[in-house]
Amino acid sequence: MAAPTSMEISCCLVLLLLLLFVHNGHCIDCFKCVSNNGANKACDDPFHNNYSTAILESPCMGGRKGRDGLFPATACIKIAGYYDDNGETITVRGCALDSGTLTTDTEIIRMSHCGKFYYDNRYVHGCLQSCSDADACNGSHPKDVESLLLSIALLLLATAR
Repeated sequence: MAAPTSMEISCCLVLLLLLLFVHNGHCIDCFKCVSNNGANKACDDPFHNNYSTAILESPCMGGRKGRDGLFPATACIKIAGYYDDNGETITVRGCALDSGTLTTDTEIIRMSHCGKFYYDNRYVHGCLQSCSDADACNGSHPKDVESLLLSIALLLLATAR
């Protein structure tokens, strides 16, 4: 078998670099679960990826302010804290989408919030965190495919010289 020519390596390099800019879709996959007072260990922190297929929603769909139905989610969220009235813990993982308003304070997915907030008709002391950088980012982090493709492209570039 003949060694690849520099033209073949260059073509592979260009193809791999183009793949870095291809995104699978406009919807994010998120873990969806609820754990009250540790009742659902697969949902609680520290999060272990042991039962992820049972609680991973792909694609994750969420409601939008002022609209009926479900829409493709743009972020994963996690609520973790304890109820003020009895001290029981709560962990909620799910998905949400930006409703398009102009201010950050009305969009929970634009920044994380910690302190006291109202959830399920009760006050909770804890944090609401959001992420949109990768599928299933409200659990453990998957391997970074873009880094792998970039590494292969750089390896091909180095062998072409």
